[in-house]
Amino acid sequence: MKAQAIFVRTHGGAEVLELTEVDIADPGPDEVRIQQHSIGLNFIDVYYRTGLYPGVLPHGLGFEGAGIVDAVGGNVKFLKAGDRVAYGQGPLGAYSQVRTMPAATVVKLPKQISFDEGAAVMLKGLTVQYLFRQTYKLQGHETILFHAAAGGVGLIACQWAKTLGVKLIGTVSSPDRAALAKKAGAWATIDYTKENFPERVLALTGGKKLPVVYDGVGKTTWEGSLDCIEPRGLMVSFGNASGAVTGVAIGILAAKGSLFLTRPTLATHIVPRSRLEASAEELFDLMIAGKIKVDVAQRYPLADAARAHRDLEGRKTVGSTVLVPD
Repeated sequence: MKAQAIFVRTHGGAEVLELTEVDIADPGPDEVRIQQHSIGLNFIDVYYRTGLYPGVLPHGLGFEGAGIVDAVGGNVKFLKAGDRVAYGQGPLGAYSQVRTMPAATVVKLPKQISFDEGAAVMLKGLTVQYLFRQTYKLQGHETILFHAAAGGVGLIACQWAKTLGVKLIGTVSSPDRAALAKKAGAWATIDYTKENFPERVLALTGGKKLPVVYDGVGKTTWEGSLDCIEPRGLMVSFGNASGAVTGVAIGILAAKGSLFLTRPTLATHIVPRSRLEASAEELFDLMIAGKIKVDVAQRYPLADAARAHRDLEGRKTVGSTVLVPD
């Protein structure tokens, strides 16, 4: 079977994304083949395109998608042809009309959730699940800081925090984005382009620092984030939207109050498969109950993936974005 897919043959800007025809293999014993209806766009795709996260060239892009199973391997018993499915973590290669992938990374998509919603929520929603329910298990009484609160992950985080009864302070880059975050459930917002966010956190909390900061921005927010955390609190650095955090002298954790630091990834929080299924079930239940809504604000044809990347990097997108196979 042949299909259109996006490949990267050299690392660089959005111009290196190449639409090409590829051969799609039949599924192996532990694999499924999926006819894709929608593909999620995420900042991690940019990291692999630029080479910040290394991949063996040439390689595909994308971790997140939704569609219909059209073939299964002989060992696969929990999925069958015709099942609606979604995934948010697996081998690179979601930017394709059709793909074959390990069945262990795929979950059934409830009929109440659209393909666009499934493709837009799996990586981002499961990221919030592990951040809030595993990395630092929020109990419902905390005040927390979450950077980029109006992004795809951030808007889900705002809603999930509100559901838990947690006061989420979100950083944003404009009044419009502040309004989006507040509408989604943020307790307060800080415009980091105009305000000193560590000082503003203290003003909002009456001088109290926070038990945990969730930072997917990276380089530009690293030190300020540490200044927001109470002694023996936790710094969760889970992304690099502004560039990687490098050259860190660990003594700074002592100087800031015996802080803990973690750099988690989704891949280590959804194994074994039973944990993936439980995490997805928790996410889907909240969506079906209307407590988490996924705003698919941008849709691009798969062939326009380069334009989608430029818009994402240029902060022109809000909420979630999907690529749609032709």
